[in-house]
Amino acid sequence: MNTERIETVIIGGGQAGLSTGYHLARRGRPFLILDGNARVGDNWRGHWDSLRLYSPARYDGLPGMPFPAPAWSFPTKDEVAAYLAAYAAEFDLPVRTGVHVDRLVRHGDRYLVVAGEERYEADNVVVATGTFGRAPRVPDFAAGLAPEIRQLHSSEYRNPAQLAEGPVLVVGASHSGADVAYEVAAAHRTYLCGRDTGQIPFAIEGRMAHAIFPLLWQMWTRVLNLRTPVGRKMRGHVRAHGGPLLRVKRADLAAAGVERVTDRMTGIRDGKPVVGDGRVLDVANVVWCTGFRQDFSWIELPVVGEDGWPLDEPGVPGLYFTGLAFQRAFSSMLVGGAGRDADLVARSIAARSVVAMV
Repeated sequence: MNTERIETVIIGGGQAGLSTGYHLARRGRPFLILDGNARVGDNWRGHWDSLRLYSPARYDGLPGMPFPAPAWSFPTKDEVAAYLAAYAAEFDLPVRTGVHVDRLVRHGDRYLVVAGEERYEADNVVVATGTFGRAPRVPDFAAGLAPEIRQLHSSEYRNPAQLAEGPVLVVGASHSGADVAYEVAAAHRTYLCGRDTGQIPFAIEGRMAHAIFPLLWQMWTRVLNLRTPVGRKMRGHVRAHGGPLLRVKRADLAAAGVERVTDRMTGIRDGKPVVGDGRVLDVANVVWCTGFRQDFSWIELPVVGEDGWPLDEPGVPGLYFTGLAFQRAFSSMLVGGAGRDADLVARSIAARSVVAMV
């Protein structure tokens, strides 16, 4: 079994991993990007068909390459995927696809990345595997739903054609749940269940947004970060709760005929979902828009805190995380914010590599 040796291994070929590669390449540092998907951008291709970004294209570019779309348009998920693939090709980034990392362990004073029969030994490892984690979060009681009720997590949902005839319950009422409920309501009686997460007070695709978005971007990068008290306070809220309604608002849901249930789903009775006010909903489908959980069990190092998120200072030299929700700022979890955090990681790796050579 051969072991490939490289200065830095980046795990994850999405916007965070590619941005880190870009900045390392600019500094002349050798690296390799490993991604479990068949193609660069496949993680985005796997989202539901109608998904579009919530930020305009002018704020969606990675370092060195603006997003190729009208500045105030909102790219589709497939356009984002194509952009990431083009970005990797434009800068000739060494991405190795179809490589699923199983383990990361310490190996002497270096790291060993294990991917099936493949081994990679590295001085540095950058974990760039996703914003909120990729392990779907579904309550344990979901297993009690009657087998004839079709269940889909948002990671599996693509379009309404997947649903059975009859009513739909969408569980989770942040912006993704609202988007899905609004879409399926065109052909199904639809319930949207979950606490009210609020809504932004302007239309993101309206003219007013042209004046508001520049201010928001400044706030997301310069105010809501770990250097400010308000940023540190908000971080836990952002990581633990769904975001406000963005594109689809309360009025849109009401106009589409979506029945809003502001109580949580609390359990199952006779195979049917029960919501907080005790009502039993007779539905044919449940779509779980309940988010994801982080799963870093494959990292065999003490780097995760009690909340399941990587520690800000893992205490393991040469191991970095990037692209996490509110890692350094609110913008960390946005496509256009990936480059800023990646630059800091690349600077640290470059400085560490120079010290190692002395």
